Amino acid sequence: MTSHLASSATVSEQTFEEGVVADPLLAVRNIQHRYDSKLAVSDASFDIAPGEVVCLLGPSGCGKTTLLRIVAGLEALQQGELKFDGQTLAAPGRPHVPPEKRSVGLAFQESALFPHLSVLDNVTFGLKGMPARARRERALELLAQLGMDGYSEAFPHTLSGGQQQRVALARALAPSPQLMLLDEPFSSLDARLRDRIRDDTLHVLKQVGAGTLLVTHDPEEAMFMADRIVLMRDGRVVQVGTPEELYCGPADPFVVTFFGDVNRLEGVAQRGYVHTAVGPVATDLPDGARAQVLMRPEALRVVEIESDGQHAHHSHVLMARLLGRCSLLHLCVHGIDGQEAHMHARVPGVFLPREGQAVQVSLDPAQVFVFPAEASGLEAV
Repeated sequence: MTSHLASSATVSEQTFEEGVVADPLLAVRNIQHRYDSKLAVSDASFDIAPGEVVCLLGPSGCGKTTLLRIVAGLEALQQGELKFDGQTLAAPGRPHVPPEKRSVGLAFQESALFPHLSVLDNVTFGLKGMPARARRERALELLAQLGMDGYSEAFPHTLSGGQQQRVALARALAPSPQLMLLDEPFSSLDARLRDRIRDDTLHVLKQVGAGTLLVTHDPEEAMFMADRIVLMRDGRVVQVGTPEELYCGPADPFVVTFFGDVNRLEGVAQRGYVHTAVGPVATDLPDGARAQVLMRPEALRVVEIESDGQHAHHSHVLMARLLGRCSLLHLCVHGIDGQEAHMHARVPGVFLPREGQAVQVSLDPAQVFVFPAEASGLEAV
């Protein structure tokens, strides 16, 4: 169980400190950007270390792609500062540096390969300054790392979507950029292919040692790909940290809900606890403070029990569904003081109690989070 009482100002200070790394490859400082009257990005700061994969994560319209475009040079910086390898890359009053003058590789959701060029020629396109043999060797090396060396003479229209995305990644990596910028590169792929391409991409990025900024709206993708995550909401950076830090130590309710479904209960803090239908939950909220308690479905531990009592007097199963790797239970939970709640539990493997089965429900406190009732961000995305 984790309790968070920080004000928004305190959270902002913590976020900035967590987002800073020693000797960063890229330093993003206090970026603000408007489209006419709309504030798309507000006071965003974070760093990327050499060889580090950082994910900009958040719902659609939160400003993550705008930030990536500013870093790429596709949008002129309006306010704030970008430093690249210790040198100021962009700041108000300085000449705009276009994308081709920055040591960055770009790959987007659509592969945008040149249809009239072969796979090999697509990859070597950005290597104009190298001898022909060296260009070919570099392209074939990257294609081999991505499992595409057998398609060097093929043309884009003959390739699947996943194959085109691998070629686009190879083309972006070919000039050996210090920083890779990836904008939703896997979102157009089907689920099974997406998993494989993510895995291949992560291995190649680590092999070449490029710092990477990856934009995604998928929490699972961010947790798989990222060394650190920059979670955004409404143009602001909410929290920066490792996947474990965000999942296990969320700064506010939005962070909890963004990483999956939650059971939401309310209560009042009394002598260090909030009493719920599942039992008391520890908190450091002051006595009398209204609290919201967020419990992940996997926080509920469910055990079948023998009971001759009526449903009104014990917790029981309303419905059970097998989801593959886990089972989802709809529960009617009864507390010892008469509290009742409809809750969801996720249980590993096949666990399908019959409807009406009496159960005992307990909690894994590491998956339970308590916030003041007035804390914002409860809507899941």
